[in-house]
Amino acid sequence: METRPIAILGATGSIGTTTLAVVRAHPTLLSVAGLAAHSRWRELIAPVKEFNVKTIALADPAAAAAARASGEFKGVRILEGIEGLTEIACLPEVKTVVSAVVGTAGLQPTLAAISAKKDIALASKELLVLAGKFITAAAQKSGSRLLPVDSEHNAIHQLLRDKPKQEIARLVLTASGGAFRDTPLEQLKNVTPAQALQHPNWNMGPKVTIDSATMANKGLEIIEARWLFDMPVSHIDVVIHPQSIIHSLVTLTDGTLQAQLSPPDMAYPIQDCLLYPQRLPCPARSLNLNELITLSMSPPDPARYPCLRLAQQAATTGGTAPAIFNAANEVAVSAFIEGKIAFTDIARLIEETLTQSKTREPSSLSDVLQADAEARSLTAQLIQRLAH
Repeated sequence: METRPIAILGATGSIGTTTLAVVRAHPTLLSVAGLAAHSRWRELIAPVKEFNVKTIALADPAAAAAARASGEFKGVRILEGIEGLTEIACLPEVKTVVSAVVGTAGLQPTLAAISAKKDIALASKELLVLAGKFITAAAQKSGSRLLPVDSEHNAIHQLLRDKPKQEIARLVLTASGGAFRDTPLEQLKNVTPAQALQHPNWNMGPKVTIDSATMANKGLEIIEARWLFDMPVSHIDVVIHPQSIIHSLVTLTDGTLQAQLSPPDMAYPIQDCLLYPQRLPCPARSLNLNELITLSMSPPDPARYPCLRLAQQAATTGGTAPAIFNAANEVAVSAFIEGKIAFTDIARLIEETLTQSKTREPSSLSDVLQADAEARSLTAQLIQRLAH
């Protein structure tokens, strides 16, 4: 197998740094052609030198200017803005693009990479939630492979390999339950952002960790799974699995279930995407069956996780509803992290935004982005009213 050059969009986040650990473990099979981040240019200095990266991009032009002025990137081309991220994703030598940019900033670069026939290791939930219709159509046209990085979707991707579609009855996404799975319901309105960020199993960014506590993340994953695996929303289930060892299950038409198990470490799904279909030792702790392992599952409590119900409704409605859900959630989560609203207000704001927004079938990406912008504005207005 020849060396596979990759580009990482979101190189300074948890997915990006874990991706670099996987590349480090397989230096003859993987190399880094380009790195992109939003503004944290100092965190690119070490990997640029270690992996001999010749091109980087920073979405924030001011950060790009600071990086150029620093003198730390001699012989390195420094691009900027969304255009810079897009150029990184489309570098001629790149074979796989790791798309791990938070929010909509990764949409244009990822679509451009698909058109350029790059394989996409997809870690940004928002892309399929907002633009699943357009991304999957573009991938089918270009032949680009969409390889899911999310541990749940990657597990299903592994389980579905070589299985004909008629054998698949249901998909089952597992959820840890987040930081408050055992917190009394009456206390949820008083929990703090610091408490919400104490995830029991995973080391993730703030937004994803809060989403895990509300289970909005699992709702977004239902929408993703619908596009990735061409499965009706009504055939996608969610179970609480506190240990985060079973990453997903597939129910077959004969009634049996198959599961994918590994420790809760993102190196496993990332490596699967980068080396697919090859399997090699992973630079992460392996599952030791000689240790005492308890595996438990239970249905999610609707009263504890109203965001899951709202996401399922948005997924069923379709059109721009998932984009509205995602936008409202992002704005509400930011407000909670900033101490402007209570934890329980997140679901209330999403529901009110969905209720007040008009859902339509998008005919273009601009329709989706308009719905996203309108929902963000509405949620921000609702937060202002809460403050008074």
